[in-house]
Amino acid sequence: MDNLTSILTPIHREGYRYILMFAAAAFILFFLWTPLGWAGVVLTLWCVYFFRDPERVTPRREGIVVSPADGIVSLISEAVPPPELGLGEEALPRVSVFMNVFNCHVNRAPVPGIIKRIAYRPGKFINAKLDKASEDNERNSILIERPDGAQFVMVQIAGLVARRIVCEATEASEVAAGGRVGIIRFGSRVDVYMPTGMWPCVEVGQTMVAGETVLADPRISL
Repeated sequence: MDNLTSILTPIHREGYRYILMFAAAAFILFFLWTPLGWAGVVLTLWCVYFFRDPERVTPRREGIVVSPADGIVSLISEAVPPPELGLGEEALPRVSVFMNVFNCHVNRAPVPGIIKRIAYRPGKFINAKLDKASEDNERNSILIERPDGAQFVMVQIAGLVARRIVCEATEASEVAAGGRVGIIRFGSRVDVYMPTGMWPCVEVGQTMVAGETVLADPRISL
């Protein structure tokens, strides 16, 4: 029942036109060659699965940071936040979550607060697993200020297959931890920059669930 529920979830509105395009292509392929038609059906079902938008239950412990994306922790390091946000040159703790084409791609806010700034920058589409993807790839940076004044940065980064970042959040709006902020289409990565002194409680290679997995906890951070 749980597996069925994980599949039969709502579809993100960004997915409807792609699902229709895949379904139309499958219909045409049946006239060309039946096996191709069935391949189209499989791809259509994958497209439906890709654009799933399940509900998530976000922990409410004070001070925690939750994962902004489903996927695998690909990098943990210290890095300077995107310069377009104007946060200076200080390197901050950063966690990168890589999403493959089978992960849910709906992105969620890592902390509650006010969105102080959103900055989009066009760029390349190299493999999002690489460290240099943070600097070279198309990205959308979101600065969130918690009620206690602490600032966090969430960066949506396009990947090798991804060709569009969708940000549904707006500047000056309030967002809840685990709240939806956007989606990246077809393989990508999300970085989270945290204040100095806070360090993630996850490891490289660990599986993340957006809005649910605790990425950092001040009670156990270094």
